[in-house]
Amino acid sequence: MCLAIPSKIVRIDNLIATVDVYGARRDINLMLLPEEATVGDYVLVHAGFAIQKVARDFAEESLKLIKETFERYG
Repeated sequence: MCLAIPSKIVRIDNLIATVDVYGARRDINLMLLPEEATVGDYVLVHAGFAIQKVARDFAEESLKLIKETFERYG
């Protein structure tokens, strides 16, 4: 099972983006994304590839719920 956590794009260089999740950063590939992404967008990442853009409000609410869950049960 895979859990896709919304990741915020903080840098783009050609088809490689740096994303941030709770301060952890990693480089991902934008090649599979069906639409253009810009810095500040949130994306779902699978196996190192952005596969879908998500709305900011959805991403922020999802991240809030994930953090609350880990604080409660982690």
